[in-house]
Amino acid sequence: MHIPKDFSMAPALRRRRQQLAKLIDFPVILWSGRSCSRNFPANTYPFRASSHFLYFAGLPIENAAIRLEAGKLELFMDDAPTDSALWHGEMPKRDEIAAVIGADAAFPMTELPSRANDAGTIAVQNMATQQQQSQVLNRPIFPANSPEGIDLELTKAIISLRLTHDDAALAELRQAGVVTVEAHKAGMRATQTAKIEAGVRSAMESHIISQNMGCSYSSIVTVCGEVLHNDQYHHPLQPGDLMLADVGAETTLGWAADVTRTWPVSGKFSPTQRDIYDIVLAAHDACIEKIRPGVDYRHIHLLACQIIAQGLVDLGILRGSAEYLVEMDVHALFFPHGIGHLLGLDVHDMEDLGDLAGYEEDRVRSHRFGLGYLRLNRLLSAGMLVTIEPGFYQVPAILNDPTLRSKHQNLVNWDKLEKFADVRGIRIEDDVLVTQKGTEILTAALPNKAEEVEDLIGAN
Repeated sequence: MHIPKDFSMAPALRRRRQQLAKLIDFPVILWSGRSCSRNFPANTYPFRASSHFLYFAGLPIENAAIRLEAGKLELFMDDAPTDSALWHGEMPKRDEIAAVIGADAAFPMTELPSRANDAGTIAVQNMATQQQQSQVLNRPIFPANSPEGIDLELTKAIISLRLTHDDAALAELRQAGVVTVEAHKAGMRATQTAKIEAGVRSAMESHIISQNMGCSYSSIVTVCGEVLHNDQYHHPLQPGDLMLADVGAETTLGWAADVTRTWPVSGKFSPTQRDIYDIVLAAHDACIEKIRPGVDYRHIHLLACQIIAQGLVDLGILRGSAEYLVEMDVHALFFPHGIGHLLGLDVHDMEDLGDLAGYEEDRVRSHRFGLGYLRLNRLLSAGMLVTIEPGFYQVPAILNDPTLRSKHQNLVNWDKLEKFADVRGIRIEDDVLVTQKGTEILTAALPNKAEEVEDLIGAN
């Protein structure tokens, strides 16, 4: 593990611990997790520390735990064995790391069980670490999305802290946004010479790596934009295709960006592509314009649904009033997902906690086709960072579903829809900070107007 020379988060970490102490009256132990072997023990997947650990400890320390009580932090970790220096170089010692993060004390892992009485925790995704949690705490550890007892109380306390971001977090998130913007510009320029999707992906991820960052999720770089989480990159780039790139950077301390742009491979949108693109952009802009503290994010989602439905009516693809079409979930034939999600240490921030984080306590996930995938259902507060990502998709599994097709037969002009066959998927996504007065778009430096996007593709 490397300690950044400019690491300056210790005061913020201390404040976070003090804030947590005001919300609970019992000790807390949070584990960082460990790397997992890929196919033989020494060949591991890249290590990613638990985000709840990172929030209070700041550094991605492998095989470590922290104990929090009354605003103080104790670090538990073992120094690297002597022979590891041959393979990994000299590693920072426990006491050095403790000093950097502002720990009040530091101990080897063998000391942790003696300090574990009556402590709350949050389950780590790694199964081996979950077993360690259960052994140290001497009780069952329930999944993070369904905790019980003091673990539930702890989970709610951490959610209340992580829902909004302090200045230290925002500094990291802005850095991730800057790198992500430049990565997308690199991808647009690479489209001129790339033969397959992988060529565009390579240009985007190369820029992220060049800035000593990683990707905050598996990149989506595809001409098959109707596949929402496409992770295949072998398709050739053909004139008339739309390239959909959903790519975000993650800082070395774990803070994420999440941005999507859609652009024409040829450098120029076709008339039908431009018509749909402008509808999606209109929804994107209108949603951001409405964001304020106290606004219900669910209403932001429904605004996007309304604008997309009205735009498709205007194009002759849908029939009826936009209000009725949204009420009947007809818009979801083309916009089935939610308008966005929380963003922070996780690209879908705190979704390991399920709807405990994304939904207000008195709200439950809808069974409606047009609302069931809404990831965030809360009133917005200053300091929240959310994504706004409306889209239009022609998903064969949806449009050819016999039940849906029969239900909406008279509300969709299927003959008119065929004229838009060159629009497989369009999504436009930005990272939006809720401020006291409105919004700050952290990724505003990346153009999204159709003409500006076309100019970027053609730029040398």
